[in-house]
Amino acid sequence: MSVTDETIARINELYRKSKNEGLTNEEAMEQAQLRKEYVQAMHNNLRGILDNVEVQNPDGSIEKLKSKKK
Repeated sequence: MSVTDETIARINELYRKSKNEGLTNEEAMEQAQLRKEYVQAMHNNLRGILDNVEVQNPDGSIEKLKSKKK
């Protein structure tokens, strides 16, 4: 899932409208859905970056960054 420039423009447009005049129920639901998609795309992007990080140890060896899951 990727966020397009049009999606970001629509999110910003709805934000400005919410501050100026308020949103209809349909617009509020659209805004919530677009924000959810945006956050998910940013999360996926960050996860992709972190999955490719490698750490160089003091002895010169390189290993992938490990997840700190509890």
